[in-house]
Amino acid sequence: MEEPKKEIKEEKPQEKREISEKEIRIRKITKLYYSNPKIQEAILNFSQNREVVPRYFEGFGKRPDTIQYSSDIMGLVNKGATSFHCSEELWNDPLQLSTDLSPDELNKLRKSWDLLIDIDSPYLDLSNIAAKLIVKALESHGIKNYGLKFSGSKGFHIIVSGNAFPEEYEGMKMKESFPDWPRAITEYLFSYIRREYNLEAGKMMSFSNLEDKEKPEEKIWDCLNCGRQAKQGNLITFHCPVCDFTMERRDSKISKRRLRCLNPGCAGELEIQNKKPYFFCEFCKTPNSELPLSSDKNPELFEEMRGEDAGKYGKLDLVLVAPRHLFRMPYSLHEKTSLSSAVLSKEQLNNFSPKDASPFTIQIREFMPKNEKDEAKTLLREALRWKKTQTSKEEEEGKRISKDYKPLDNSQFKDVPEDFFPAPIKKLLNGLQDGKKRGLFILITFLRALNFSPEYINNKIRDWNKLNSPPLKEGYIRSQIEWHLKQRKLILPPNYDNESFYKDLNLLDKKPETKNPIVDVSRMLWKNR
Repeated sequence: MEEPKKEIKEEKPQEKREISEKEIRIRKITKLYYSNPKIQEAILNFSQNREVVPRYFEGFGKRPDTIQYSSDIMGLVNKGATSFHCSEELWNDPLQLSTDLSPDELNKLRKSWDLLIDIDSPYLDLSNIAAKLIVKALESHGIKNYGLKFSGSKGFHIIVSGNAFPEEYEGMKMKESFPDWPRAITEYLFSYIRREYNLEAGKMMSFSNLEDKEKPEEKIWDCLNCGRQAKQGNLITFHCPVCDFTMERRDSKISKRRLRCLNPGCAGELEIQNKKPYFFCEFCKTPNSELPLSSDKNPELFEEMRGEDAGKYGKLDLVLVAPRHLFRMPYSLHEKTSLSSAVLSKEQLNNFSPKDASPFTIQIREFMPKNEKDEAKTLLREALRWKKTQTSKEEEEGKRISKDYKPLDNSQFKDVPEDFFPAPIKKLLNGLQDGKKRGLFILITFLRALNFSPEYINNKIRDWNKLNSPPLKEGYIRSQIEWHLKQRKLILPPNYDNESFYKDLNLLDKKPETKNPIVDVSRMLWKNR
């Protein structure tokens, strides 16, 4: 049901906008809540060396920004701020941050970073299950100290101080390893708990949906070879009643048209004898074959995950870190619920209820843990080892994509140096916060039009996506690359005058001298003959 709307006057008397009941509710408590000296102290202490950005209910404030004094908090609240968000990264001077900074410049400015695990699910109870399993996983990897807090809505945040990580590991400096290390650790931990989470989530969702007797049970299988969820297909058995010939086909389309018997000399027609489901992994191949690993050939490598709707309703969103990624600060209010992002103890997870995060009854606790030196070294080692195996699979995926590559008749471009890329493309390659799908379209069509190899395009796009905040989903990236590489017709990137792309994405620092980025590259090649 749509919320009732009211009209209020903004700072400019002549302008009006509608305000929802949610906003009315949270604005009634913001000044009273944030005026609490203990709340101010908690926010101020956690903000040290971090980029801090206020949210004014519907949108964020300017970036970069910081909080230096407790009075800054009330100053922003008096201007309409409803919540506060900060970076996982620690900076020497957050006010020097800019979207124009290169990765090397960000590394020089970055002082350190903390590991922030963002757990999100459609249901708070499922996020609670995941939070408990992540805590258990951290402890099994030698992490004794960690911070835990409610997100304010349906999730939880778990933090491990950057002090727990070695200053250097395998030739990589800790402060320069963002976002690679925290991203690898986050992915590894979610993979580590995935099977147990699916089982627990399945039990919970089955119990809560017992009244739906007529709904067929949705089977979910895992590939034990890689830990990913398997996909379902159908195995069709055909039989010829004349010669008794039998054969099996996977995912064969069933139609009224009869198939002729494949047995030489037989004039019979094949009939469907049996149809049964099988499960296959789109990432794993059978040894010495390009066929997907499947449950009919290798049943020992597949395991059914019991529990109705575990995959559908128990889905966890993996919130990957990215440069300058923001998260809700401890004890910040949440606009949708008017609840506090309260810090919790491990024991409180067992019986946690949203009412425990009421802004008027919460207890103030320290969110940042006091980690021992190298406390997270074992976790880092195991995560990086796991990531290497996943990288190998991604490389195999890239080779598979290359097989569908359709070369373009556009031989004027070959081995174009990246120095010849126009300024808007270079700026795009630094990553985006908004408009990432439009940015992806620009980038793929630009690289494709310049005749770069499938391997180059695949790697370049994925390197770019790591710089996005947050990154695009892997499935979307893969499908877009595959589609474009199959096209025989040249698709040029949008022209500069298309305001929905370059201007709207803030990629133009000055008026372009040409019509299209491909023309810029052509001019550079002509000048450097």
